[in-house]
Amino acid sequence: MSIPLNSEVVKPRRRYDSNLRQAQAAQTREGIVAAALDLFLDRGYLGTTMAAIAEAAGVAVETIYRAFGGKAALFKLVVEAAVAGGAARAAVPVEQRPAIKSMIEEQDPGRLLERHAATQPGIHARAGPLYRVLKEAAAGEPGLEQVWAQLEAQRLDGMRSIARLLSDRGALRPGLSLWEAADILWTINSLAVYDLLVVQRGWPPKRYRGWIAATNAQAILAGGVKPIPPRASKRGGQ
Repeated sequence: MSIPLNSEVVKPRRRYDSNLRQAQAAQTREGIVAAALDLFLDRGYLGTTMAAIAEAAGVAVETIYRAFGGKAALFKLVVEAAVAGGAARAAVPVEQRPAIKSMIEEQDPGRLLERHAATQPGIHARAGPLYRVLKEAAAGEPGLEQVWAQLEAQRLDGMRSIARLLSDRGALRPGLSLWEAADILWTINSLAVYDLLVVQRGWPPKRYRGWIAATNAQAILAGGVKPIPPRASKRGGQ
């Protein structure tokens, strides 16, 4: 059959691949977060501009503002990515991350605290430098004080989730409320304690991990007192 000369040949529309578009957007976000991480650590918060991040990530400045908002919001997401172990992991719901799932599934209170303690050296090593950048810049940037408060509130929420798991298993020390247990965990597992023992006193990460697991157990578990493990090296704890 012949086609009239004045007829239009309509080409089939290319199927819109939303999955591909989402994957590309996620890759762009990860590239921006990675570029921002390097620059924040190298130049500090005040010395890092959105234009510099855009140039390093190979995107337009407007793309960053659309995806993240301002610089303070981007910095917060960079810290969250460092805590999670990367931007891709940070995009996964917290309860679905492998380390968190293993804690949720662990029925033994002592082992649950050991699983949590195993995550802490890596988290502090990755996020600690960013927290120091944040602390240094917060005095001159009012918006960063809010970022600090939000990050600490998130960390406290995480400790409350652990305390709730232990409370649901009837594992908390008699007379200790869920909220008090969370406050204790929030303190023992803080960056400040990590800096004192690992950075200043030179404790190896394995020694630090064992200490916080034992200390957490001694402080909050009912009948779950564990001896603090011996020093792994002569340095530190003298």
